[in-house]
Amino acid sequence: MLISLLSHRHLLADLDSLLPHTYKDTKLDTKSSNNYNAALNALAELHSCNHIFFLEARKHGQDLYLWLAKAPNGPTVKFSVGNVHTMGELGFGGNCLKGGRGVVVFDKSFEDTEFGGGQEHKGLVRELLRGVFCVPQRGVRGMKPFVDRITGVFGLDGKIWIRVYEIREVDKRKEGGGRSSPDVSLVEIGPRFVLTPIVILEGSFGGPVIYENKEFVSPNQVRSDIRLKKAGMRIRRTEDRRERVVKRGALGLDSRERRKKYPLHKDVLFK
Repeated sequence: MLISLLSHRHLLADLDSLLPHTYKDTKLDTKSSNNYNAALNALAELHSCNHIFFLEARKHGQDLYLWLAKAPNGPTVKFSVGNVHTMGELGFGGNCLKGGRGVVVFDKSFEDTEFGGGQEHKGLVRELLRGVFCVPQRGVRGMKPFVDRITGVFGLDGKIWIRVYEIREVDKRKEGGGRSSPDVSLVEIGPRFVLTPIVILEGSFGGPVIYENKEFVSPNQVRSDIRLKKAGMRIRRTEDRRERVVKRGALGLDSRERRKKYPLHKDVLFK
């Protein structure tokens, strides 16, 4: 688990605190060389990691992408990350102990019966997300034996919504003084973010493309369209202003002509 720019380090720190089986490395310099795929695979082999969770920031931190790969043979999924809210940003009311295990819950859209009509890639995405968020049963240093959180993965509108909740139990006492079954509720603790699949590669950070999201529009293209729309509005206002001046001149209502001053005007009285 590593990042390319420190502007999104708070999201990486939140995920590292929720997943006791991860190894967080220092940020990766992607500007010195465009071919950093071998470096990521080498880091995964060095630390005996099965999955690579790489957050890549572009355009000075405006755009955030997630590369999720299974080392060393792949596959690799590239996501666009949006609507990011960290634990300290919104002040979530939940609180979980560090090192606890979590339950990962996928909604109905990730069931095997729903993989049809161009949605076959969801099974692959589900397995990669399960490999990252599911804590192994044993062999993790510092892991506690209790379950106190739930990670919800929801598929809606072609996007994947990630939410993390705390399992809160409150004991209720009966009228006679005995205890009844505890009242279980879920309280969101964060972080929360939305993933949009872009492309799936067969290998680990390489290989042929096995899936491509044709409906995805890059954030850079969205910003370009907004700038073009504002420029078009400015051009239309300039043309309308020029057209009004021409019409007023044709009707003899040009305000730029010198008007006859009123006899009681201050410029006439106080020369």
